[in-house]
Amino acid sequence: MLRGNHDAAALGDDVRGLNTQATVLAAWTRRQLRKRHHTFLRSLPLSVREGDRLFVHASAAVPERWTYVTGPRQAALSMEAAEAAVVYCGHVHDQQLYFMSRAGRATAFRPQPGTPVPIGSQHRWLAIVGSAGQPRDRNAAAAYALADLARNRITFFRVGYDFEAAAQKIRRAGLPERLARRLERGI
Repeated sequence: MLRGNHDAAALGDDVRGLNTQATVLAAWTRRQLRKRHHTFLRSLPLSVREGDRLFVHASAAVPERWTYVTGPRQAALSMEAAEAAVVYCGHVHDQQLYFMSRAGRATAFRPQPGTPVPIGSQHRWLAIVGSAGQPRDRNAAAAYALADLARNRITFFRVGYDFEAAAQKIRRAGLPERLARRLERGI
């Protein structure tokens, strides 16, 4: 488990780039947290290295800045900083796979759900695994990925969940309507 930007904001950390609704949500979340929740979230690392793999919420270049990986340039910077064969990250909520060629150029690849993608050692890789909530591709289904380490491949998935019930809970809590609509519309 890793600490993400919304976790940090809920803890009261200065997180730049949050929109008004996210700031309202962070303040609401902070009021819901008990001391043990605060302690747990504060204990989460910004990144975890396991052998030649790095797990990080945002870009590995400077994890505490919460930089988005939105294209090949940011992916290349993250992969270079990570010094890992594979970087797994989230933050942008939109599934994507990048690989670094031998020439040092990052290239984007849009994975198809349920189709394993070989991630061989001839390239370095950056996988944006998606988001369990608030996807950004107009598909309300939750997004995740599974890495098969024995076979050196990654498979991206989408799975439905009761986003309508989640949206109703947002409304009942008195949070901004835009947050509920975002779940319903996948934007």
